[in-house]
Amino acid sequence: MPINLRYDDSVVAATRFLRKFRPHPLVWGGNAQTLFGALFPWQAGPYKAVGRLVDLEDGDRLMVHDDCPRGWTDVHPSALLVHGLGGSHASPYVERAAAKLNAEGVRTFRMDLRGCGAGEPYARGGAHCGSWDDVRAVVEHIGELCTRSPLHLIGYSLGGSLALNLAGDLRGEPCGNLMSVMAVCPPVDLHAVDKSFSRGAGRAYSRHFARMMWKQIERRLATMPDPPEVDTSRVPRHIRQLDEQITAPLHGYASVDAYYNHASAGPRLSQILLPTQIIAAADDPVIPAAAISEFQLSDAIEVVVTKGGGHLGFVGRFGDDPDRRWIDWRVVEWVRAQTTDAHKPQSQVVYA
Repeated sequence: MPINLRYDDSVVAATRFLRKFRPHPLVWGGNAQTLFGALFPWQAGPYKAVGRLVDLEDGDRLMVHDDCPRGWTDVHPSALLVHGLGGSHASPYVERAAAKLNAEGVRTFRMDLRGCGAGEPYARGGAHCGSWDDVRAVVEHIGELCTRSPLHLIGYSLGGSLALNLAGDLRGEPCGNLMSVMAVCPPVDLHAVDKSFSRGAGRAYSRHFARMMWKQIERRLATMPDPPEVDTSRVPRHIRQLDEQITAPLHGYASVDAYYNHASAGPRLSQILLPTQIIAAADDPVIPAAAISEFQLSDAIEVVVTKGGGHLGFVGRFGDDPDRRWIDWRVVEWVRAQTTDAHKPQSQVVYA
């Protein structure tokens, strides 16, 4: 049976490693959290990663950025971080988490999805929720590179969907050294996201993402030798139109609904056997957290739904964590907990 999302402070108390999210007193509401989280300045340190290209079966290549902390050995943990739509290895939420994990002694790999970031020149295809085999290829590559290191997969938004789709598709089969999965604000039902984008504030986000992605597509087509044939006769005004015009046909789907059906992670949640945590916000204006309640969860999954936080915002109060970026510290705690084997989720739903 599908699960019901409900508020229960007793469950929060039982999850001893999870610090309850308390929004910054000046950043209230999902839109404010989303915008402030994206626009608040973040000063990244100097780039010190080693870039690694991963070959894919269709001839495309992926760029992966390897940050190895001093003193790391093959028995220490590693993490693969996967960004969201329109992002890259340099997205602030990815850079922040990587820096904090490195400080914990965790080797991190920041993946550029197809056509994104530093990997843009090496691929003809694009990033979409159905491309979890790309993540599988990177996980296997890391397994060959770090033969004994337990790997933890962390995905944000679209990247979270890919992480869940991969974990469900594996059905317990080994994949490199993959040991756990964490998904932050993942779209588990693309039809629900489509509905969210068609009303209220969702329309503005849909237009924003469509404009952003269209600029990237135009730039790539202009600079790509022998570019793929796509319909550029009209400028998509919203995400569904972009998916219908570009994403679905470019990646072999008969229609946009066929793409949404195949790429939605929800039906695969019951098949996940790896320890998995999903963190979502009830006030996310982009991804409806309530969609998770429509699907059956395996016993390996814990869902944490915060009252606030927006989409990848989670700007918290000063003093609750070493800084205001609540979600970064939950990533660190998840990897730490899996490394010490202190937390084993039991298909529960937590409101934090």
